[in-house]
Amino acid sequence: MNASNATSTRPYLIRALYEWCTDNGFTPYVAVSVDNTVQVPREYVKNNEIVLNIGFDATSSLTLGNEFIEFKARFGGSAREILVPVSHVIAIYARENGQGMAFPFETLSEGIAGANDSQTVVPAALDQDAKPGSSPAVQASSETPDSKIMQLVENVPDSPPAGSGKQKKTDAPEPPKPPPRPRPSLKRVK
Repeated sequence: MNASNATSTRPYLIRALYEWCTDNGFTPYVAVSVDNTVQVPREYVKNNEIVLNIGFDATSSLTLGNEFIEFKARFGGSAREILVPVSHVIAIYARENGQGMAFPFETLSEGIAGANDSQTVVPAALDQDAKPGSSPAVQASSETPDSKIMQLVENVPDSPPAGSGKQKKTDAPEPPKPPPRPRPSLKRVK
């Protein structure tokens, strides 16, 4: 068997990092690029991406296969069946410390026959050249997808200069806030 016939390493790396997260008490998250082949709740998709918690407490019937990641999860109180092609996983990481791995994203031409080869899909979450508020899903590029290296980095605000009381303002947008929920109340049972 030669290298061109070998199976992808992506599903094996996803399973290994999932196991590492759970063994160390971390919550595994996967960032997924969403298109018509991905079965997720569309109301939670932003910029054609969604981040999913695939930990024990958040899922049931989790299967990390070579072609698909399948599980059931609750979104806004209603159970949903989730189906993600492994090729659409952008990254897997631990929620608590951000350690994990980002994967190169397939071009449109790899996923759709007849697509323009000069366009490379760049996930908005990993696009460092994107302007705040813009979300280009496709950028013209003469580079191959393998020539770019993507890496998850911890988002740490810049430290203020010594003697300065002001914090530098970062250009990164704040993460979305969860919808407000009614405050839970305890009921005493005797």
